[in-house]
Amino acid sequence: MTLSLGWLSALVAGFFSAHVVQKLCFPYFWRDLLFLLKVIRYGVKLELFKLTSSVCTVLERFIQQAQRIPNKPFVIHDGSIHTYRDIEQRSNRLANVFLESVNLRKGDCVALLMNNEPDFLCVWFGLAKVGCSVAFLNTNIKSKSLLHCFNCCGAKTVIVGSDLVECLDGILTSLLEDDIQVWAMKSQSEHTQVNTLLDKIDAASEQPVPAVLRATTSLKSPTLYIFTSGTTGLPKAAVITHLQSLKAAAGFWAFGATEDDVVYIPLPLYHSAASLIGIGGTIELGASCVLKKKFSASQFWIDCTKHDVTIFQYIGELCRYLCNQPKTEVDKGHKVWMGVGNGLRQDVWREFQSRFGNIKMCEVYGSTEGNLCFMNHIGKIGTVGRSNFFYRLLFKYDLVKYDMEKDEPVKDQYGFCQRVERGETGLLLSKGDAYFNTGDLMAEDQEGFICFRDRMGDTFRWKGENVATTEVTETLGLVDFIQEVNVYGVEVPGHEGRAGMAAMIVRPGLTFNGKKLFEHVTRDLPAYAHPLFIRLQEIMEMTSTFKQQKFQLVQSGFNPSTISDPLYVLDYQQKKYIPLTDSIYQSILAGERKL
Repeated sequence: MTLSLGWLSALVAGFFSAHVVQKLCFPYFWRDLLFLLKVIRYGVKLELFKLTSSVCTVLERFIQQAQRIPNKPFVIHDGSIHTYRDIEQRSNRLANVFLESVNLRKGDCVALLMNNEPDFLCVWFGLAKVGCSVAFLNTNIKSKSLLHCFNCCGAKTVIVGSDLVECLDGILTSLLEDDIQVWAMKSQSEHTQVNTLLDKIDAASEQPVPAVLRATTSLKSPTLYIFTSGTTGLPKAAVITHLQSLKAAAGFWAFGATEDDVVYIPLPLYHSAASLIGIGGTIELGASCVLKKKFSASQFWIDCTKHDVTIFQYIGELCRYLCNQPKTEVDKGHKVWMGVGNGLRQDVWREFQSRFGNIKMCEVYGSTEGNLCFMNHIGKIGTVGRSNFFYRLLFKYDLVKYDMEKDEPVKDQYGFCQRVERGETGLLLSKGDAYFNTGDLMAEDQEGFICFRDRMGDTFRWKGENVATTEVTETLGLVDFIQEVNVYGVEVPGHEGRAGMAAMIVRPGLTFNGKKLFEHVTRDLPAYAHPLFIRLQEIMEMTSTFKQQKFQLVQSGFNPSTISDPLYVLDYQQKKYIPLTDSIYQSILAGERKL
C-alpha cells in the first residue's frame, strides 16, 4: 500500500513538474498544437479534393448553405436583409441572363466594377455558375490604369455598378474599339452601346443553370483575378485559384468563429481580405455578414450594436480612426469579441483594447500574389504571426540580411543570402521549388512570434492600399516641366503606412507649377496614390547598381527645417501644391491638417 502511494505521489509530482516546465518554457504549446491540428485537418480535406478530382469550391459551399439554411440572413446591407435563398435565386437569374443575353461561355473572363452591395455577390456568383472567371476591378483606379486592367486579364466583358458607369467616360470608346461589351446594373442607359441588366434580370428564370458549367476537377484552376499594385508599373492581375479561395475561406473558422457569429465587412470587396476572407469565411461558417458600402468611423459601433456583430474585419488605419472618435456609451456596449485584419500598430492596438474592450485582434500576414501566410492566433500585441518547429516544416520561409542603402539582400562570398539571427530584422523569402521575395522586412523573436518591420522595394501602403511607386512615377513623368522623378513613401506621425512623396528635377528653362501638377495628379491617379509632398532637387542620387536612391530620401522625411531643398504639400482646398512651411509642417504633426 505504501509502495502504491509512493508511485502515485511520484506520478503526480512528475505530471505537475512537466506542467510547470511546459508553462514556463513552452507557454503556448497547447494553443499552438490545437491551432496546427485545425490547419492540418483542413489541409487533409483539400488533399482529398485532389485525390478524388471533385472540388467543393466556395461557390459550391454557398449553394450547399443556401439549401441547408435558406432563410438565414446572409448579407445585411443598408438596412435590408438578404437571405441565403435571396442571393442564390438572384444569382441564378443573373446566370441565365449571362448565358442567354450576354452570350458568355465557360472559360470566359469577365471584369467586375462595382462598389460594396449585394449585387456584387450576385454577379460574382452568377458568373461563377456559368463557369466564368471574374476580375475584380479597383473602383479607385482611373483611365490608363483601368484600361490596362482589361488588357491584363483578357476580359471581353465588363459588368458595371449603376453608380460607377461614369468612371468609364474616358475609356468607353477604347473599350468598344477593343470589342469589349459593357453591361450596367441599370434598367435603361443613356449610352446606346452600354447594355442594361436590371430589365433582363426581372424576366429571367430562377432555375439553376446546369451544374456542369461550374464544376471543376482541379484546385489550381483560376477562379478570380485580383489586382495588386504593380511594382514594375501598372496594376498586375494576381491569379486566384480555387485552392487559394478555399484556404482564405477557412480563416474565421481557424480563429474559432462559428455559424452563430455576425461578421462586419467595411473593406472593399475588390480586395482579397473582404471577398476571400470576409465573404468566403461567412459562407464556410454559414454565418451572417453586415456589408458596408464604405467604412464610417462614426457609424461603426452603432452598426455593431444594432446588428449584434461579433467579428469585424479591419486594416490598421480603420482602428486608428475609431480611436480618434469622441467617446460614447456604445464604446463597450457591443458583442464584438474578435477582429481579423492587418497593419495594426502596437500603440493603436493597446488603445483600441483599452477603450473598446478586450477584443481578440487576430493579425493575418499575406499577400494576394504570395504563397505564405502567418496568422496571429494567440493575439499577442504587435505581432503578425506565430511560428514554431512544426510550422517551419509545413511552410518554408527564411529571413535574410538586407542592405537598406544598396536596396538588396546581403550576399556571402559564394553569392548566397545570409540568414539573420533570432530577433534581428531580415527580408522575408518564402520558398517552394524557387523563392518568392515578399519585399517585407520582418523579425522573429525568441518565442517564435513574427513582427512586421517595414516594406521594401517599389511599393508602400497608404490609406489601406498598396501604392506602386513606378506607376506614380510614370504618371508624373508625363507632366511637361518634370525631367526626372523619384517616388517613395515617408512616415507621418500618427498615421498608418507611409504618405507618398516625390523628389523631382525640373526641366531646364521651365518652372515648377503646383496647379498644373495638382490637376494632372487628381485626374490620373487614385486618391490614395496622390503624392502628398514634393521635393525639388538639382540632381538625383543613384545606387551602385544605377537604381534611384530612395533610402536617404525616406530617412530625411519632409521636415522643412532640416531639408534645404524646396518642399511643397498637396492642398485640396486651394487645388494646387503649395510651399510646405514650418507652420504647415507642425500642423501635420499635431494632426490638425487632414492628409
